[in-house]
Amino acid sequence: MTPEQIETYRLWALEYLLPMGLSVLLGVVVLIVGWIFSKWVKSIVTKAAIRGKVSPELAGFFGSIARYVVLAATIISALERVGVQTTSLIAVFASAGLAIGLALQGSLANFAAGVMILFFRPFKLGDKITAGGHTGVVAEIGLFATTFDTLNVEKIIIPNSAITGGSIVNITTMGVIRGTVSVGVAYGESIQKSLDVIQKAAASAECVKQSPAPAVAFTNFGASSLDIDVHCHCDADDYLDMLHNVRVAVYDALNAEGIEIPFNQIVVHQAEVEEAVAAK
Repeated sequence: MTPEQIETYRLWALEYLLPMGLSVLLGVVVLIVGWIFSKWVKSIVTKAAIRGKVSPELAGFFGSIARYVVLAATIISALERVGVQTTSLIAVFASAGLAIGLALQGSLANFAAGVMILFFRPFKLGDKITAGGHTGVVAEIGLFATTFDTLNVEKIIIPNSAITGGSIVNITTMGVIRGTVSVGVAYGESIQKSLDVIQKAAASAECVKQSPAPAVAFTNFGASSLDIDVHCHCDADDYLDMLHNVRVAVYDALNAEGIEIPFNQIVVHQAEVEEAVAAK
């Protein structure tokens, strides 16, 4: 190789390879710094969210989003340092993001609802709630769905959008729930005596709270009975036991007092039937 060729290669290396190498090295440095900085940003955002009384799940989500934003900016900046035109690349990413968003709009709706649940916290793990047409104990709160454990020993997974799209009844929040037992007494029985007997029986039933005390009310003239409702309060976990105990206590008390509990009857007048047959 002649001295002229060596000088040509040297000048070419100084003019092209050295700037390119420096650009690649700078891009690698930007990636490393951005990677470290993204972890730091995630930690800062997560801790700030937790201090702001945001649930740990949502705080971690916010931290991850912040980290990915920093990483995306870092990658774009590193590519620019290397000399890659990023304008078209950003446009491609934006178009891909739009297409993915349209294809997953149902899942994104559940995701947005999950973020709302974690942020506003209308319920927490272990709460007994009614939402999405189901009642159960909240076993898991995810970003896309919430899992219930029902009284029938069933595990129900409900999309978060179905939960936030309707009313949410949190039974555990108040700690107390009211139940109603309906009973009928025969026509001709004393209303006041029946109310007193039922009220006393309900108050003596196990699981029934004395404050507020059970309340009874004459509600309707039924087809074959005088209808009475008794309202009792109990702890949320004792709801079914309370209803059972009140029904048993009321039944036993009415029988002990000789108050008739009627049942539906069909009365057939034989004479009218025979006349109708004879007329034909």
